[in-house]
Amino acid sequence: MTAGHPPFWRPDIHADRRPALLARNRIKAALRRWFDERDFVEVEAAILQVSPGNETHLHGFGTTLVDDAGAGHPYYLHTSPEFAAKKLLTAGECRIFDFARVFRNRERTALHHPEFTMLEWYRAGEGYETLMHDSAALLAEAARAAGATTLRWRGVEANPFLQPERLTLQQAFIRHAGIDLLRTVTADHDVDRGGLAADAIEAGIRVADDDTWSDIFSRILSERIEPHLGRGRATILCEYPISEAALARPKPGDPRVAERFELYACGVELANAFGELTDAGEQRRRFEADMDEKQRIYGERYPIDEDFLAALAQMPQASGIAMGFDRLAMLCTGARRIEDVLWTPVAQPGRGGA
Repeated sequence: MTAGHPPFWRPDIHADRRPALLARNRIKAALRRWFDERDFVEVEAAILQVSPGNETHLHGFGTTLVDDAGAGHPYYLHTSPEFAAKKLLTAGECRIFDFARVFRNRERTALHHPEFTMLEWYRAGEGYETLMHDSAALLAEAARAAGATTLRWRGVEANPFLQPERLTLQQAFIRHAGIDLLRTVTADHDVDRGGLAADAIEAGIRVADDDTWSDIFSRILSERIEPHLGRGRATILCEYPISEAALARPKPGDPRVAERFELYACGVELANAFGELTDAGEQRRRFEADMDEKQRIYGERYPIDEDFLAALAQMPQASGIAMGFDRLAMLCTGARRIEDVLWTPVAQPGRGGA
């Protein structure tokens, strides 16, 4: 358990946690029924992958696969089932979902855990706005299964049965930070770091000399935007700048932004969705740029899954979404932290099971 908390296996602690854990099971069963009723096929993506993902700030767990000749090969525990799921779309599957166990290093907070469950689903031939309707429906299904009328976290509440508010990043930045975000983004995907830095400083937001445009964007988002999202009802935050949507296609009519949205409830990010990019050459360019940035910041880079890029070149148009299932269970049960809805949280280093 987290430092300062007693071990989950103490009978009195387990008795306190058990109602939320049983609610988690009911939520999972209800969501499975929802997908089954809509002709989705449940799949199971392999956890071992040649690449854990190629986003700058995602950190994987590495391991070694030893072949039958005794040679070792670097592999990783996946940070998302996305690459494998898209290969299945190329193979001919049309509607798929996966309750995937995924792994992310350097992440352990009230909302993060090194090992967690990602609910991902994909729709071939359907637009990403369909996923907005899916998300709203699943919030309601989860709440009903848990016997909850309200989602709660840290004193903030949201009604899971109301239609989510839909807000673009441009609207959110103007409303909550007084910043014209798209003024600093060009149609050819260039960004004006100086312009955004000046706007942020004027708004009272700290900017360091070595901050990139993306750093400043993320700080404004976390400090000024996210705390206002998903209050009273869920919020769908959409149309991210293209530089902040590594696997999404540009939005028709405005190449500055991508077909990406995130779902928030009670100020907590629950899901991240894309109209999927199918241009393998552009995807390679984005991966390489992100790995160059990862090398600059962290001194490491991950390999690119060439098999994924080969499949992507043949993948049909599709939309896909990743939802943090543990966070959903947490909000439905009013849990204080994500570990309260995990049957067996990962032990802290040096503390065994305590």
